[in-house]
Amino acid sequence: MSSPEQLDASRARLLPWPRPDGGPCYLRTDGHGYVSRVADQMEAVQLCMGAEVLGCARPIIAAPGASATELRFAAARLAECLADALRIAESRGGRPSYGSGDGGRTEPGDAGGT
Repeated sequence: MSSPEQLDASRARLLPWPRPDGGPCYLRTDGHGYVSRVADQMEAVQLCMGAEVLGCARPIIAAPGASATELRFAAARLAECLADALRIAESRGGRPSYGSGDGGRTEPGDAGGT
């Protein structure tokens, strides 16, 4: 796999899993190969899991007696799902690239944004 700078942008796909070093993994594809189909299936699973986690987290967040541990656990799972959803959006071209590119992205006008 290559870096996005080395690939034709119209044919490079950001995959829903990282490289072994944790960096983004790109595939040169026409969108119809085996790896593309596996990536599509994985993205669908990730989005469904995100919806399920959100459904489970809402009552925890709304509960006045929720412990700090419960809230941290819910927040951690929601953050994982958000990271998956943002990667999918980036792969599909649905998100502008703001921020430093290190995963700590910010919107324009936010503290630390560009």
